[in-house]
Amino acid sequence: MTDLQSIKTRFGVIGNYPALNRALEKAIQVAPTDISVLVIGESGVGKEFIPKIIHAESRRKHHPYIVVNCGAIPEGTIDSELFGHEKGAFTGATSTRKGYFEVADGGTIFLDEVGELPLQTQVRLLRVLESGEFMKVGSSQVQKTDVRIVAATNVNMMKAIQDGRFREDLYYRLNTVQIDMPPLRERKGDIHLLFRKFAIDFAEKYRMPELQLTDDAVTYLENHSFPGNVRQLRNLVEQMTVVEQKREINSVRLAEYIPSQTNLPAVIQKNQPGSVSNSEFHSEREIMYKILFDMRNDLNDLKSLTSELIKNKGSNNISHQEQALINKIYTPETQTGSSNSLLYFENQSRNPTVIPGSEDDYQEVEDVEVEEAKPVSLSLQNNERELIVKALEKHKGRRNKAADELGISQRTLYRKIKQYNLED
Repeated sequence: MTDLQSIKTRFGVIGNYPALNRALEKAIQVAPTDISVLVIGESGVGKEFIPKIIHAESRRKHHPYIVVNCGAIPEGTIDSELFGHEKGAFTGATSTRKGYFEVADGGTIFLDEVGELPLQTQVRLLRVLESGEFMKVGSSQVQKTDVRIVAATNVNMMKAIQDGRFREDLYYRLNTVQIDMPPLRERKGDIHLLFRKFAIDFAEKYRMPELQLTDDAVTYLENHSFPGNVRQLRNLVEQMTVVEQKREINSVRLAEYIPSQTNLPAVIQKNQPGSVSNSEFHSEREIMYKILFDMRNDLNDLKSLTSELIKNKGSNNISHQEQALINKIYTPETQTGSSNSLLYFENQSRNPTVIPGSEDDYQEVEDVEVEEAKPVSLSLQNNERELIVKALEKHKGRRNKAADELGISQRTLYRKIKQYNLED
């Protein structure tokens, strides 16, 4: 069997993460056979390396190797692209055309983004996998082909099957052997290696000095989640190679190139499986949004109450509406010492400090600091502290994961941990 390191060198695969090594070893092991392989992984993880290795290490290596991006071909023409068509089969078919399965006879076809195939094409593909037979579009003649199929997808295939977007029988036929490619965020030890590899390549390509990272920049880079995986890192290095004038990059400079990861509140639709009522939430983040919205409403009520008290011009008679607003804002459930707050406002209403002016027109009113605003702040801090503790417990102390969960930067999380004395 071919040595793993020689395969990495030959195909330019960088990294020593165990899951990556297992994926490469499995590809080498199944290469001499003709069984179908399904490569699973997020977009940008490098799934395209697996079919190249399989084809190069198989008996088909001297025959054609064709890559087909199923998501990039329009639904109306994909059957013609894959299986060919006869002259006059449809408008614009001015001549007979061979499809990929006919051209790649004896070789390998890599079906990238196979989860995007239309259902009609899935039926044709299943027949090719089972019997090696296909028919061109507009033809009734059955043709044979000997093609090895390697497919890849970043779609959750089981969910696609449940939603009726992918045939279950085709999935199991393609998934004779499954190879999982790990995302870059799990390969923290490989991130700096990949950065150096790309930095060397682009320095040579653009004839510029190679980029270097400081220690804090390496740490910052390894703690980023990289939703775009290796492709995102490669584009980042290329951009920095061209734009940056200084060749040594620190964490502050690096942060300008990596977009901040924001988390928006989720939209929950009613009457769906797993939906919840207005008083229930899926995550701690939504609880924080609810707290902020409630505080905003309380602030609006406080403004209305203040306005009504000013209009009363110091009268001891408080209307039913004003009393309701006072009770709503200063209740024992939301603030401690609420009775003192109410008494404070009653005293102020009896003896208001007003600058002399028109009897019907109050120009200025003395600013009064309401001491009961502090418990609201303390309540928010307590909720914030609980959210941080829950996020850290959920991710077993991994601060980068907790920061992503909370939708804040790691620096902010570290500062909050010190502020609330949450150090281990």
